[in-house]
Amino acid sequence: MTDDHAELIERIAVALMRRRERIGTAESCTGGLIAAACTDLAGSSQWFERGVVCYSNESKTEFLGVPKALIALHGSVSGEVAEHMARGLLAHAPIDWALSVTGIAGPTGGSAAKPVGTVWLALVHAGRPARVWRENFGGDRHAVRAQTVTAGLTALCEALEDRDT
Repeated sequence: MTDDHAELIERIAVALMRRRERIGTAESCTGGLIAAACTDLAGSSQWFERGVVCYSNESKTEFLGVPKALIALHGSVSGEVAEHMARGLLAHAPIDWALSVTGIAGPTGGSAAKPVGTVWLALVHAGRPARVWRENFGGDRHAVRAQTVTAGLTALCEALEDRDT
């Protein structure tokens, strides 16, 4: 975990504990790095409920309820799939927030429409509209994954702190 991640995690922890809320993550291209960053903080069991790594299309369907037809229509790296991943986790876990990521970390797998570094993230809070967004990160596989973790944690922290004001 980087120093920047540690600061974000501490802020997230304070906000979630103050609100008595819990979070879960549904990760594909990051392979559990967001969950690992969250659980690096001692006491995270008070606010972090679970992290699910759904790397294959089949796992996205089986564990998170992402429709096969949706993946066939939009591809696994899409806003639609990212949102369904988050909503699927929210529906099946005792959490208030779900953060999901799906992307192409590389070095292979990219295309003209979805080059390496394309990542979709979704942040869902129970009963509220989802925030779904696309990022286009540069660098190697490690850099894309690290930037994805930062983007997800930053968005979560901002959402929590905006709601606290």
